[in-house]
Amino acid sequence: MTTKHALATNTLWPSLVHKALNGEGLTMEEGLSILEADQDQLLPLLQAAFQVRKHYYGTKVKLNMIINAKSGLCPEDCGYCSQSIVSTAPIQKYTLLDKDTLLAGAREALARKAGTYCIVAAGRGPTERELDQVVSAVKEIRETMPLKICACLGILKEDQAERLAEAGVHRYNHNLNTSKANYPSITTTHTYEQRVETVEKVKAAGMSPCSGVIIGMGETNREIVEIAFALRDLDADSIPINFLNAIPGTPLEHAGRTPAAKALKVLALFRFVCPSKEIRVAGGREVSLRTLQPLSLYAANSLFVGDYLTTEGQEVSADHQMIEDLGFEIELIAL
Repeated sequence: MTTKHALATNTLWPSLVHKALNGEGLTMEEGLSILEADQDQLLPLLQAAFQVRKHYYGTKVKLNMIINAKSGLCPEDCGYCSQSIVSTAPIQKYTLLDKDTLLAGAREALARKAGTYCIVAAGRGPTERELDQVVSAVKEIRETMPLKICACLGILKEDQAERLAEAGVHRYNHNLNTSKANYPSITTTHTYEQRVETVEKVKAAGMSPCSGVIIGMGETNREIVEIAFALRDLDADSIPINFLNAIPGTPLEHAGRTPAAKALKVLALFRFVCPSKEIRVAGGREVSLRTLQPLSLYAANSLFVGDYLTTEGQEVSADHQMIEDLGFEIELIAL
């Protein structure tokens, strides 16, 4: 049976559900079929993705909150980032926030019903002083608050990964961002391989690996499938799917918006490729998905609440209402 005929008769999606629930990997052709599906296949596709999502996560939604712990002052040239050395975007610039401010952020995460608090700092990698500050804050948060901690501090040395794990960091985020082939067109000051190496160090230290992608940076559909396969092979536990929010003053400021239907297909793709993993609809969802944001949770089981790094997110109350209106529930983290 050809892929085209399978799509026409709605038989491909059930077959992908069967494969996902039985540990069978998708082929490149099946991945491309998801991304290239006709518009009238969008709802059947999401229904199929929801069957897989429901099998592993029911109707629960994990909430995460980011604190921009260090803004700007970054020597890297990532073309999507307002904090990079090549960006002229008018953003706040400051060194690493003090411990009291990081603790206040953790309390805010609890108020927003987030189970995971993400401490993010721009830069190539943490200095020893910065690592000391993060470690001190993490230890106190772990002692006083029912939160999981995710750190995102750039490229890590092996001993730094071990220190973060010993302090109680549950998860470390280091996104692959795009395909290996597309990477040099996005960043030249570090390599795709260095990002993979950091994720491997995170795993070796005993932290849960979080690694994802930014859609809309000139990649082809084939490259989107390739990065989904790469994250599957890397065994990332949590996969944030970002959609480029083209910020004026960055090299990618003129990149087009990812249409809502395409964004939903991407989320479905990652659910089928990494069926048991946390798929998080992340930065840029408000820009790409717009009024179709609720549909994203039929494939994804996690999202960020509040603002991102230098861009604003949807109102937290709107996210809570969206989850309630879907008949879903916020997952409370058990430590």
